[in-house]
Amino acid sequence: MLLDQETENEIVFELCKHLGRSILPVAGSERPGAPAGTVGTAFFYSELVGATDDGDVAHEWLLTADALTDRPYGEILLRPSVTEPAEGAAEPIELPGFADHWLRLPELGVAAMPTGGLHGHADDRGWRWRTQQVTEALAAPADAVARIGAAPGSAFVLALGVGDDGSRPLEAVVERVARDADGVRVTVELPAGYVGAPVFTVEAGAADEPVPRCLGLLLPARDGGHPVATFDRIRAALAEAAEGGAPS
Repeated sequence: MLLDQETENEIVFELCKHLGRSILPVAGSERPGAPAGTVGTAFFYSELVGATDDGDVAHEWLLTADALTDRPYGEILLRPSVTEPAEGAAEPIELPGFADHWLRLPELGVAAMPTGGLHGHADDRGWRWRTQQVTEALAAPADAVARIGAAPGSAFVLALGVGDDGSRPLEAVVERVARDADGVRVTVELPAGYVGAPVFTVEAGAADEPVPRCLGLLLPARDGGHPVATFDRIRAALAEAAEGGAPS
């Protein structure tokens, strides 16, 4: 769906308000203290997998692009808005053996980290996460992905950019998404820090209002744009991993 500029601006505002705390900056390098070789964005995704007498059972993952996770050392940076108290964000989460912390899905270009270790890290240091998540209900189902056509539609990317001073500001951009022979792609190259970020589109709701859907995850640039790893394939791969006991 291609929206007018006013509606696009409204969608950006809503995404920042309701999902601004779903994303984290990630960086990979050769060793602690070395310049970052990769910088990008990761985001929290949760899916309902069942129910017990004690309530619903959900799996929560941190998703990013697989290309960001291949360095010997990595960091998940924290923002004061996602920790309680805010002082919990003073130090990044350091991850030697970075690739080993992820379930890597190179056929999709995606890496997924079960979040049990992240919550344990917070507990050990006396703070707790205060995040938002892309939920299964928000993630685009297969039929929504299939409706992306060759005609460009409005796309929204929520990411943590890279400032001149090395800061990682929250940014949201409006671009275009379309289908080509290789799948679905954002049609322009985006700045440093955007790879791994969630990509959103909209569909018409019951009253023809625009309803956001998380189409998938932004992959590294290629041929003047960015392929998108779509949630129909991501969901299937995570379900297979869950059957194998990956999440805690």
